[in-house]
Amino acid sequence: MSTDSQAKFPPSVILPIIIFILLASLVIYLFLENSEKEQRITNLETEKLNTQRDLVNTTNTLLKEREQASSTINELAGRLSLTSEELADIEKDFEREKEKNEEFEKQIRKISGTVNNLDKLSKTDKELLQKYSRTYFLNENFIPMKLKKIDNQYVMPDKTDLYFHGNAVGFLEEMLDDAKEAGFDIRIISAYRSFDEQADLKGQYTQIYGSGSNAFSADQGYSEHQLGTTVDIVDMETRTTSQSFGQTEAFKWLEDNAYRYGFVLSYPENNEFYIYEPWHWRFVGVDLARDLHRADAQFYEWDQRKIDEYLIKIFD
Repeated sequence: MSTDSQAKFPPSVILPIIIFILLASLVIYLFLENSEKEQRITNLETEKLNTQRDLVNTTNTLLKEREQASSTINELAGRLSLTSEELADIEKDFEREKEKNEEFEKQIRKISGTVNNLDKLSKTDKELLQKYSRTYFLNENFIPMKLKKIDNQYVMPDKTDLYFHGNAVGFLEEMLDDAKEAGFDIRIISAYRSFDEQADLKGQYTQIYGSGSNAFSADQGYSEHQLGTTVDIVDMETRTTSQSFGQTEAFKWLEDNAYRYGFVLSYPENNEFYIYEPWHWRFVGVDLARDLHRADAQFYEWDQRKIDEYLIKIFD
């Protein structure tokens, strides 16, 4: 500042002026700052009001939506309840139909089984499990449906052209093979005989033994041999139809094992038809032979109706 200016405004004047200016500036600053704060507060209050209004609107909207949702839920719950009942009814109907179908399938299987059994029985001689020892008469025209020549390795050397039922010969050969493996050479000396062959044989025995032949030889029509499922078998030491065969180890093996192959001893000791014939074995099927063995029973001791039940599976 120039000397002239200092002369016009002495220091005692300048200082108050500066202070005044500073105070004025401070007042202006504070005024502006306060105004700004008030504006911010106003803005915040406005924003608060807007927010509260929005919150109220949102709350009202949510309440309305909740009411709608609640109504929808109740409606769906009602529908679901109805649907559950309908489903339960449908399920019951399904189970009923399923039971009907299962019962129908059972009937079909039963009918099919009956048809199969009838077909099977039609191919099986009904006479095969009959009691022909002075009980039933076998027609002179009866010939087994299926006969097969027995391989000579199973036949006594002086015997030839012996025949056995074709469906049972496998059981017979298996039994003799297993006996041989066990150390017993068992051979067949007689098998299928026709009505006429039995008549000739009985005639020969009658000429020699008279009525005494009835104790060991059947009349024609009453012989199990005509069935084609009966054989006379002995070991190579006995070689003939002798009761002494019953004392051999070979017979003991047959007694313990023949049932496994479907064979039974027709005329054991003390039977009511003929003398004791340890050589005379009849094929009756594995099931029947097994059950007789388990019951410690003889073929001719069981009721014919009970025996007939096994015919359907005689060759199984």
